[in-house]
Amino acid sequence: MLPVSSIKKTDALVRLARKGVVRARDLDRARIPRAYLTRLCDSGVFERIDRGLYRLADAPVTELTSLAEVSKRLPKAVICLLSALQVHGLTTEAPHAVWVLIDNRARTPSLSRPKLEVVRASGAAREHGVQTRTIDGVKVQLTTPAKTVADCFRFRRHVGLDVALAALKDYLRTRRGSMDALIEAARADRIYAFMRPYLEALA
Repeated sequence: MLPVSSIKKTDALVRLARKGVVRARDLDRARIPRAYLTRLCDSGVFERIDRGLYRLADAPVTELTSLAEVSKRLPKAVICLLSALQVHGLTTEAPHAVWVLIDNRARTPSLSRPKLEVVRASGAAREHGVQTRTIDGVKVQLTTPAKTVADCFRFRRHVGLDVALAALKDYLRTRRGSMDALIEAARADRIYAFMRPYLEALA
């Protein structure tokens, strides 16, 4: 039988995991020895998602779970483009990778899983239109609907102009945001002159 102290720490670790994905360093803050992760993985209670990243083996997996996993590992990255379109309900397609926006000077992230697609920006194009949501217990930074549409035009060589146009049509049809918000995002991305004819044609 396990000592009472071990049972308490195991219970504390399970409670922590019920809130979302757990990093090994999260245990340090909770004063739980990392050996408990190994024990719970060996017993099948936990599963290792990636290096230093764990979750309960029976945790519900949603279509957005991969976004939480990436945000836990890369807290400064912003979920964008196709991944943000999915969150905002502006596409019916599931992205083949998690799309993230990082600063021009940031080091290229490397994760074994899930697959990443990385784009870069700085200044207003990097900072404008970022919101925070909680997904699977993890705080996730992602672009707002307006910024996501503007980004699709800015990064059209990555996602395709057809995707950008479809996102714009869905944004206007579903009223995910105002025209003013879209124009502000386009100006932050320095893409307003390119987007303007499409906005005038569809508005």
